[in-house]
Amino acid sequence: MTNHHVTIGDFRTEAGAVIPQVDFVYRTWGTFRGDNAVLVEHTLTGDHNADEWWPGLIGPGLAIDTRQYYVICANVLGGCKGTTGPSSPHPDDGKAFGSRFPAISIRDQVEAEYAFLHAIGVDRLSAVMGGSMGGARALEWEVSHPEYIERAFVLAVSARASAWQIGIQTAQIQFIEQDPNWCGGDFYSRGVAPHDGMAAARRIAHLTYRGEQEIDERFGVDPQDKENPLGPYRDPKQRFQVQSYLDHQAEKLVARFDPGSYVALTEALNRHDVGRGRGGLIKALDSTKVPTMVAGVDTDILYPYHQQEHLARNLGNVIGMHKIVSPIGHDAFLAETRQLDRIFRNFFHV
Repeated sequence: MTNHHVTIGDFRTEAGAVIPQVDFVYRTWGTFRGDNAVLVEHTLTGDHNADEWWPGLIGPGLAIDTRQYYVICANVLGGCKGTTGPSSPHPDDGKAFGSRFPAISIRDQVEAEYAFLHAIGVDRLSAVMGGSMGGARALEWEVSHPEYIERAFVLAVSARASAWQIGIQTAQIQFIEQDPNWCGGDFYSRGVAPHDGMAAARRIAHLTYRGEQEIDERFGVDPQDKENPLGPYRDPKQRFQVQSYLDHQAEKLVARFDPGSYVALTEALNRHDVGRGRGGLIKALDSTKVPTMVAGVDTDILYPYHQQEHLARNLGNVIGMHKIVSPIGHDAFLAETRQLDRIFRNFFHV
């Protein structure tokens, strides 16, 4: 597994802030032949190791066939896995950007990726594809740069953030920012981190990633082994199984992801709106004639299936619509490999 690095120089956000000397970290699979590049876009807490979070789907003879395509996946602007983000060293003093890292949007992420692709010599994409935050970027790509893309796959996302999504995502940001160790975003040099706030944010987020039916069937009202949540007084150490599960998910994310990036990328999702400055959603969606396949999950709470139906009704050139049937909820776009395999093969051969 080899990571590649490239610098795109200073980057100006759509709101007018400047991020100096932006670096990108990325991986590739396959051989570049000039017209066969496929950009795979990762999720909020994902990274550039696409073959790990879409296992069994990227490789020789697989649905995203690296014998035919040159697959690229870059860590997103604002991330914490090598591409410039809040935890990255600022060129001025070598200290973490922290609060100096500006608010960014999905549109900013795409414009930075546009510069990144040109920096590595990719002047056209055979396809762009992604789910959730990756799907938001895939959609923004085809609206911003339709001339650059031959086809797009948009999965488990909406044309803009809904008020409900902004509400639930802002609550997560507030958990982190209200942690005393947040320090206004400048916790990096203080030997602390807002881990409690991050853990609380993840518990809330994870409930939106999974399906209500799946969670209830797995855990019901059963107590965690050797714990009793039904005692005479409430004791946070006496938990239901579902509480233990959410605690475990929170601990895993705290161990691998930066709170500054979590805030920056969640805010980017809040700002997602392909219709902004383009005459509204319907006009913006209709403006792109890029052949687009849309898919969603029938039990998705975070990005309900009706939002993908809205995309399919209004995009200028829809080549297919698929429903992933799963009790898992939103995360099914990562977990339902057999269904994804069939859908992806259809996408590349329709």
